Amino acid sequence: MALLSLVAEEPVHAYRMQQLIKERHKDDVVNVAQRNSVYQTIDRLLRDGLITVRETSREENRPERTVYELTDVGRQTLMQWMRTMLSTPAREFPEFPAALAFLPVLPPGEAAAAVEERLASLRERLAALETEIARTGTFLDRVFLVESEYQRTVLRAEIDYVRGLAGDLRSGVLTWDYRL
Repeated sequence: MALLSLVAEEPVHAYRMQQLIKERHKDDVVNVAQRNSVYQTIDRLLRDGLITVRETSREENRPERTVYELTDVGRQTLMQWMRTMLSTPAREFPEFPAALAFLPVLPPGEAAAAVEERLASLRERLAALETEIARTGTFLDRVFLVESEYQRTVLRAEIDYVRGLAGDLRSGVLTWDYRL
């Protein structure tokens, strides 16, 4: 979806796609840390007929550069994916709830320390995100910040939960017999 969205804006080459994702901080919501993953996704989009090669060129002493553009099928697919992703909650399997499901694997004190460490990390992420929202909000329209607003809300909710969990673990309100 991320790559289709970029190609929908204008014809673009793979390296520029990755640059735009990072410049726009979309790598906070889309996993494209490896350049290879962008190229693999482009191959799938090409194979599925969602994008096509517009042109291939080479500048002096630079690698060949292929520019891609959206097909009509790609545009329709992108629109349908967006409608579905916005309207239908997906079953997702994040790691933290899975770890909570098996909390008794650790002794209560060790679990409390790990949860408190998570709380500190979450607070740092929230502070950084709030700074970014305040900074970019001065020159970007809100529509370009809605995913950051969502992340901020989710982070605040997780911080509230984790703070309470850490307190319950430290006070002994939540405990178990450790036998591993």
